Amino acid sequence: MKKLIIIITVLFFIATANAQVIKASLQASGLTCSMCSNAINKSLRSLDFVDKVEANIKNSSFEMSFKPGSNVDFDKIKKKVEDAGFFVANFSATVRFENTTLANDSHLELNGTIFHFLNIKDQVINGDKSLKILDKGFVTGKAYKQNGKYTLMECYKTGVAGSCCAKDGLKEGTRIYHVTI
Repeated sequence: MKKLIIIITVLFFIATANAQVIKASLQASGLTCSMCSNAINKSLRSLDFVDKVEANIKNSSFEMSFKPGSNVDFDKIKKKVEDAGFFVANFSATVRFENTTLANDSHLELNGTIFHFLNIKDQVINGDKSLKILDKGFVTGKAYKQNGKYTLMECYKTGVAGSCCAKDGLKEGTRIYHVTI
């Protein structure tokens, strides 16, 4: 009986939705030439869930599409850019939603990935939507600091569930991506 109550509580507090990450766009900082762009391009293509990468040298951006049904790991993408010697200055992911309810300053699980929505209106969304990742290392330092005003939850600073997220049924240490639409 106790397990049933815990399961119901978790389902009540964490909205779970079926969605697919279709593509992502990132802007890298520190690029000075086409060789820099090529290094990032090669690094990103080595990820097993990446289908295709298109580089735009002019604005130091990279458009990635993902293999259907794959689990996309945003931290691995960021690490590949850093391993190539650069930093992510801006990161957005396009996600296909199906009748999904979003609430401001709340968590949502999408295919095993936890998102914490900040600075949005409560809404039900459908179709392809671009989510901008607001976590440290995915935006500039200035933008990261500015976005911190949209939540009092400690998970924004750490990027992982802590005691602030226990009420939502999240296991401490679970990775949380902070996003806005």
